[in-house]
Amino acid sequence: MSELRQQILILHLASSDLASRTVAWALYDGASAEDALPMQSGDEKEPPYNSVVAAMRAGWNVIQLATLPQIIPDHEHESSYLPYEYVLERKVAING
Repeated sequence: MSELRQQILILHLASSDLASRTVAWALYDGASAEDALPMQSGDEKEPPYNSVVAAMRAGWNVIQLATLPQIIPDHEHESSYLPYEYVLERKVAING
């Protein structure tokens, strides 16, 4: 019998377009062994998917779309959080 576990993938894109390139990411794997180390930022040089569309084609479900940032006049050059964050999830089988 197989048990399903959830994986969460967070992708930050270069723009609000779901096909734009991934610039940062994090993976939270509820299917990994309890003693496995979680992925840390910067563990990999290449993102797991180049875009949200690529992840969707690989079976990931989008569960949160990025809200468009508000641009405040005269504050264009201030840094802040990465604005185009997408949260995806999928269920994977654990053989038990």
